[in-house]
Amino acid sequence: MNRELSATGPAYLYDLVADDLARRIETGELAVNTPLPAEQTLARQYGVSLGTCRHATKVLRDRGLVRTIPSKGTFVAEQPNRAAVYCFEPYLVA
Repeated sequence: MNRELSATGPAYLYDLVADDLARRIETGELAVNTPLPAEQTLARQYGVSLGTCRHATKVLRDRGLVRTIPSKGTFVAEQPNRAAVYCFEPYLVA
């Protein structure tokens, strides 16, 4: 299955891949505690290089959406670990 990447303006491919994977995680297509597809598989699906997928996985780790366990794989993180990533509400000072 080939996945299409689209951007409204200039963007890095790894960000587009990471954003699509984040969307798939948030919609439940990629369930909590399940492994992400292998980076080689993702590279084929998105039509990008292996390095691009490795960088996208790092972006997802930095966002708290996935966690990587050496020799096991990369897994979708549980909800509590991800909540703070999307809390961009400005602080109100009274």
